Amino acid sequence: SRERAPRLWAMAQVNLGAPLLRLGERETGTARLEESVAAHRAALTERTRDRGPLQWASTQDNLGRALTALGERKNETALLEEAVVAHRAALEEATHDRVPLDWAETQNNLGLALAALAKRQKNAARMEEALMAMRGAVELYQRNGGYWLAKARNRVTQAEAELAELLQ
Repeated sequence: SRERAPRLWAMAQVNLGAPLLRLGERETGTARLEESVAAHRAALTERTRDRGPLQWASTQDNLGRALTALGERKNETALLEEAVVAHRAALEEATHDRVPLDWAETQNNLGLALAALAKRQKNAARMEEALMAMRGAVELYQRNGGYWLAKARNRVTQAEAELAELLQ
């Protein structure tokens, strides 16, 4: 329970939130995505920045991913904006120098949230911002040979095409 073991409870919330996000991405409704957001928000009540900065950053990044998926599914700009805030918060601790691969993943996730927001708002400047974040991840993966390099490159290519559409 939270009262008996708050840090374990928070870890359990994160471990619940992650598969709920995956299930929610595969389903058509929003219930699992909403549960994922709630689980990550609950975890952040114990996983504070002061107690564990990198765990906090990881949880912020996971929250951002869940908010992005929910925002896209519900067609809600406010949720996408919250996702951007969560990813940017994560990047305050998950820095390039400190945890490069986590930084790259979070940059990529930030890029995806910004791209979703750019499409919704038909905002080319926001899409360019998304591309900058995604390209940062690709550069790191290229230097370090990350598993996610091909996927990150594909996301950049897709965002470039979406930017071209916005500029027409």
